[in-house]
Amino acid sequence: MEGNNFEKTAEQAAAFQKIWADSMTKIMQVAFASGPSSPPPEVLKQIRSGIFGALAQSWDEFMRSPQFLEAMKQWMDTAINFRKMTNDFMGRVRNEMQAPSRDDVDTIMLTIRHMEKRVLDRVEALEEQLHAMNGASSRPAGRSTKAQAARARPRPSKKVSTNRKGKK
Repeated sequence: MEGNNFEKTAEQAAAFQKIWADSMTKIMQVAFASGPSSPPPEVLKQIRSGIFGALAQSWDEFMRSPQFLEAMKQWMDTAINFRKMTNDFMGRVRNEMQAPSRDDVDTIMLTIRHMEKRVLDRVEALEEQLHAMNGASSRPAGRSTKAQAARARPRPSKKVSTNRKGKK
């Protein structure tokens, strides 16, 4: 088993070394490809663009290599498993301490929002009734409009029932 890991590591190192050797070969080819007639700043621009091109290509090859992709997959799987384990552990700690869980807090918040909506609906209905009564007392009798009559009628309250999980 240990020999297998060593061989795998040696293969990965050889692949990485090959990528860099190819990159350096391409860089040297670009650096010495210019003729004696080209001015020095042009040579430096060619060297720089050759270096960047070779580096971009080598990193592209490296990041698309099966070894790199497999390593990234393993890292992501490990990170996801770690997150699940810590969530489970913290859930058990809260349970042992008899502290409320996130689901408990979410359920309470949902219930409070429903209660708040019901109270606000009732306050609005009372406000409309009050406006209707104030409007009716300031007008002469028998001159109420249809809009005032509609506002004077209380709206039926919408009952929101929640079960234990906080769902409608």
